[in-house]
Amino acid sequence: MNKKQLWKVLSSAALAASILVPQVGFAEGAKPITEETPSVKGYIDYEELKQRLSQIEKASNGLVQVESAGKTNQGRDIFSARVGQGDKVVLVQSEIHGNEKTGTEALLNILQYLGSSQSPEAKKIREELTIVAIPMMNADGSELDRRGNVMSWEEVVEDFPQLQNARPTWNYYNRTLQGDDYTSNPGFDVNRDFNPDLNYVPKPEDFPGNSSTAGWYITPEAQTVRDVYKSLKEEFGNVEVFMDLHHQNFYTVEGSDREVTMSISADFVPDPNTPRGAKYSQYADQFRFDFSRQLNVALYDAIQEKGNSIFTNITLYDQDLDLPGTALGAFSLNGSGIVIFEVKGQTQNFGQKMKGQLVKTVETGLMGVMNGVAEGSVYELNPEDYHEIPNRVRK
Repeated sequence: MNKKQLWKVLSSAALAASILVPQVGFAEGAKPITEETPSVKGYIDYEELKQRLSQIEKASNGLVQVESAGKTNQGRDIFSARVGQGDKVVLVQSEIHGNEKTGTEALLNILQYLGSSQSPEAKKIREELTIVAIPMMNADGSELDRRGNVMSWEEVVEDFPQLQNARPTWNYYNRTLQGDDYTSNPGFDVNRDFNPDLNYVPKPEDFPGNSSTAGWYITPEAQTVRDVYKSLKEEFGNVEVFMDLHHQNFYTVEGSDREVTMSISADFVPDPNTPRGAKYSQYADQFRFDFSRQLNVALYDAIQEKGNSIFTNITLYDQDLDLPGTALGAFSLNGSGIVIFEVKGQTQNFGQKMKGQLVKTVETGLMGVMNGVAEGSVYELNPEDYHEIPNRVRK
């Protein structure tokens, strides 16, 4: 047994009495399951992901390039897939939370389409955009069908000895959450481990932090995405668009009894050019809130075109947030237009029952954004139309 494995065995017992219970207000999808054992077998697991990506790459005749961008804490590959030769970069990730699987399937379908189709649409996207997809960012959590990754605080201290006397982070899971028992197999909400300072090195005084402070890049999963983002900025000068694919709880469309299919948003940190966002003033010149709003309008319009159906029950996510520890918050401060996709329900809510519908919703939204950026039409949209999108209301 090596040192890291030993730490994993001892982690829970060593600190069980001293670790603070993390906050739960940020955790979407805590609603009870709707059947006793909802099946998730229809979703892509890690081994199937490897097979699908290999098949897509081979069938593309060089149009899609797949590589391991890094490793999870348990040593699984974090794959990235790249397609297109355009000047504008679109970076998309899925399954930062391992029980939010719809986006993975949607990304694989889009990669297959863009890597094989000779349609005018596919050609235009490949000519104008470089798309980089990370379809299963938190593969360890995905294998357990749980929100958090698999990593103990002791392993963090092993990697960052300067944190020996620091308190565990506020987003450290070491108890039961969403029906998953983290007491013997702890982990982190990786989507709070990002920092607008892409070169940040963890400092003890920044721990344990809270939901309105930046993260630390202490998990290998967040480090990998950060490194992909930095390398794309170095290669292209900027990452034009960053999209993050999630699931949420259950809501209704404001002013109706219609259940929300998906919520979207451009708003994860306050504008550095405003008094409320003054603490981010160093990022003011590159912050593009209007562009983020235009991207969300393009997404919304694309789904509305499907007609009056459940697919069109799209709302805004909560607004006026201050979450610099999210990938969306951190990358928006670094000049990217951002979009979050939040489809309804985690896998523990209804298993794969809604899979086809939700995958199609995500695919339609992603293609709406990609087409809008490739054609240039997104830049002509009125960003104020964003505020005409209805809000979500908790059921």
